[in-house]
Amino acid sequence: MIIRNMREADLPQVAEIEKQNFSIPWSLESFRESMMLEHTIYLVAEEKEIVTGYCGMYRVFNEGEIVNVAVDSKYRRRGVAKELLEQLLKESEALNVDNFFLEVRESNEAAINLYKKLGFTEAGIRRDFYEKPRENAIFMWKR
Repeated sequence: MIIRNMREADLPQVAEIEKQNFSIPWSLESFRESMMLEHTIYLVAEEKEIVTGYCGMYRVFNEGEIVNVAVDSKYRRRGVAKELLEQLLKESEALNVDNFFLEVRESNEAAINLYKKLGFTEAGIRRDFYEKPRENAIFMWKR
């Protein structure tokens, strides 16, 4: 598995993974606009020229908001998300980002456990944050 910066050529595969994973998916154009911003980091995991997952983060001063993490259903339980997030945290360090936050569905135990393994802690609940289905988000920090 290779972890690298997201490229425009990756966007069709990224958008497809997004549709698999989220009830209100980002569009291909939303990814294009976000990855072009100066204050973002977007990474993909690639295996034999197939994008197996991706993650993205917005950076503001020394804080990073992790806004996207998703893995193709055929590649789950292989450490793809962990590798992506570890690389994202490593690259962020070089940019003096040392505080991270994210929201995760309350029912997504696998993701919550992964974030905890990476040093995130639960900081609160955002009531009815998600739609389709309506669900609370757990707000998590890594400082």
